[in-house]
Amino acid sequence: MIEQYVLGLHEVDERQVAIVGGKGAHLGALTRIDGIRVPPGFCVTTDAFRRMMAEAPSIDDGLDQLSRLNPDDREAIRALSAEIRRTIEGTVLPDDVAAAITRALIQHGERAAYAVRSSATAEDLPTASFAGQQDTYLNVMGTAAILRHVSRCWASLFTERAVTYRQRNGIDHRTVHMAVVVQTMVFPQVAGVLFTADPVTSNRKVASVEASFGLGEALVSGLVNADAYRVRDGEIVDRAIATKRLAIHALPAGGTTEQAIESERQQQPALTDAQVVRLVQLGRRIEAHFGHPQDIEWCLVDDDFQIVQSRPITTLFPVPVPETGDGANHVYLSVGHQQMMTDPMKPLGASMWQLTAMAPMHEAGGRLFVDATRILASPSSRAGLLEMAGRSDPLTRDALETVIERGDFIPSLPDQGPPGPPAGGAPAPIETDPAIVTDLIARSQASIAALRRDIETKSGPALFDFLLAAFQEHKRLLGDPRSMQAIMAGMEASWWLNEQLQAWLGEKNAADTLTLSAHHNVTSEMGLALLDVADVIRPHPEVVAFLQEVEDEGFLDELAKLPGGQEARDAIQAFLDRYGMRCVGEIDITRPRWSERPTTLVPVILDNVRNFEPGARERRFEQGRQAAERKEQDVLERLRALPDGERKAEETKRMIDRVRTFIGYREYPKYAIISRYFVYKQALLEEAERLVQANVLREKEDIFYLTFQELHDVVRTNQVDDQLIHRRKDAFRSYHALTPPRVLTSEGEGIAGAYRRDDVPTGALVGLPVSGGVVEGRARVVLDMAEADLEPGDILVTAYTDPSWSPLFVAVEGLVTEVGGLMTHGAVVAREYGLPAVVGVKDATKLIRDGQRIRVHGTDGYVEILL
Repeated sequence: MIEQYVLGLHEVDERQVAIVGGKGAHLGALTRIDGIRVPPGFCVTTDAFRRMMAEAPSIDDGLDQLSRLNPDDREAIRALSAEIRRTIEGTVLPDDVAAAITRALIQHGERAAYAVRSSATAEDLPTASFAGQQDTYLNVMGTAAILRHVSRCWASLFTERAVTYRQRNGIDHRTVHMAVVVQTMVFPQVAGVLFTADPVTSNRKVASVEASFGLGEALVSGLVNADAYRVRDGEIVDRAIATKRLAIHALPAGGTTEQAIESERQQQPALTDAQVVRLVQLGRRIEAHFGHPQDIEWCLVDDDFQIVQSRPITTLFPVPVPETGDGANHVYLSVGHQQMMTDPMKPLGASMWQLTAMAPMHEAGGRLFVDATRILASPSSRAGLLEMAGRSDPLTRDALETVIERGDFIPSLPDQGPPGPPAGGAPAPIETDPAIVTDLIARSQASIAALRRDIETKSGPALFDFLLAAFQEHKRLLGDPRSMQAIMAGMEASWWLNEQLQAWLGEKNAADTLTLSAHHNVTSEMGLALLDVADVIRPHPEVVAFLQEVEDEGFLDELAKLPGGQEARDAIQAFLDRYGMRCVGEIDITRPRWSERPTTLVPVILDNVRNFEPGARERRFEQGRQAAERKEQDVLERLRALPDGERKAEETKRMIDRVRTFIGYREYPKYAIISRYFVYKQALLEEAERLVQANVLREKEDIFYLTFQELHDVVRTNQVDDQLIHRRKDAFRSYHALTPPRVLTSEGEGIAGAYRRDDVPTGALVGLPVSGGVVEGRARVVLDMAEADLEPGDILVTAYTDPSWSPLFVAVEGLVTEVGGLMTHGAVVAREYGLPAVVGVKDATKLIRDGQRIRVHGTDGYVEILL
């Protein structure tokens, strides 16, 4: 292959990122768009970079060392990356590379001034922008200076920031190469940036413009204030003219300098309104070409806009695509906020949840959303949805009301019937009979046993036919009217008790105590069951010591060889047999289950060994039962002393019996879903193993990056698109940087909602009260359950808790989460254990530092940071 060290911008486009890097490829593409002006120039290609790297073999050793460093080891990264940069800058450019650059400079004007700009192959991509991580040099003059700055751009591939970013995003340093863009320098009167989607709200129909005098480098670097405009449908909808005291200008002999702006111009708009609108029109043309919202850097020279950079905006949350393709406005609700799993899901996980869910769901950014537009369009069904949202998650209700208040965003439809919950109205009431719950559980267990038995003989395409039928049974069980009646009975009784006892007795959240140690709560029973495991292990010091050093997932076999180890192994295995299908983020079938990764449970078991005395399970349950019984007696006695007290006490007693009969069942359907999911997963992994043996797949886990239907096609044809899997892996990595909103519109606007409360102390963090009481203690900020290290009195602070987190609840005194609702799993279990809890606290894991002392007001819904 003949190496090309230099290519003109007019010779490249966005398909040549590997040759000229992201910036160079985008600039080349811009030159081909009608009406878009780009300063002329050329690219020093990645061939030249590789040629230079070959001249400095010692860099290979540095890259080996870098790859072994932890991204958090900043000092080591700083020292090693600085050494690599010095080596690159000290390497003399090969003669043929220098000659190629010199010839290009002669063609463009050897005495002209140039901008010399880094262009990495992992830069300005749809999934990773790397914005500002490599170097740009302005107003560089003379061949020798330009050659020197090309080397400096190459070296900037290894700045500390760029190295750390790649390591955190799982990008191999050796796979990223550096090209350099050399462009004729323009000397603008005004420069700035244009976002074709609003970077604050993510609204794709609103463009944002920032403009200031002089070179744009001052604005991009944050050195100067800029005028700001928001433009929608060709009209400026918002403007803020800044006081501009400083500008950066080019020096005649090269380089740049800061200059003060004359006082009479400091508050003068940098652009006219007409220029702002014209600029946005150019931006829309660029966006249409690339197919993504763009972050554009521009210069204004004599009323002529020139574009010096355009990159995808990678921080925007994607917009779900409605199946109708109707082009109408849509409003989407986050499924992850309801299911307590806001992390991205792999394609197989998302598609399996879609196939087994009771409502149609749309995928965006690795998350699932439900289209609520039709419900919101009908006044009666809207009222039911808002009522349910207000009870469970006020932030979602407020976000929905924000959309509704805009008036014309959602079309009005005729009422479909009387007000009621969104899912077809409330189920008919049922009698308060404990046998209903035991019968529902027995039927579910029988169905799961039949699934395990029948799936054993299925493989190949027949397995997928079987699974499609199994999904229908899955949905039938989920939609069982009797099951829905039982769930609603417990929730409605809880709401009734809280509302009536507050009205009659001034008691807030009385149901929190009245539901302690309720029967049939499979999630709270799971946390208590791990206390029994600790009781078996605690008497055996060698087992405890062994578990403290465990890293390998096969540790259970080794455990049996120790004194007391067989009993410990049997206890852990019995727990896994009952609960091993669970894990963090369990709605994603691709997540490793506890049975697949039992080391996840070891830190929790060891915490229980250290923090509890033998028999803690029975004591905890009995203490809760007695507290509920005392609370019942107390409220009934106080009610009887009121006017019409006997009637009130009688109604309350009926509701207490009802809530204690049904509230525990609230957790069972999720347990049944996840039990079935594990059966599905095991069968699909066996099929994946056959595909690996047949050399169709490289590794079993590759199936996680295919949808269910795509995997079906692979099994049927024995062919797979490796590039599709590769792209899906890159996309999944990028989704981790995105935060899904509770409510998302078809315009891309994410709406978080607000509590709108003024009844909390200044500086307190506001949330939703879900489990009453006040507790003060040390905050333990835990983002990974496997890394929990808890002590008595700690308060757990985390992003979200699904049922798999409940084993930690027995070891803490309170709970704070960023996501949650009144009837989500974490809230239900917190009440079951009597833990004061506040959920839906925005940015709790960032605002509360690990080890700080905090006070959780679980009755009133706020958290105080004490010190």
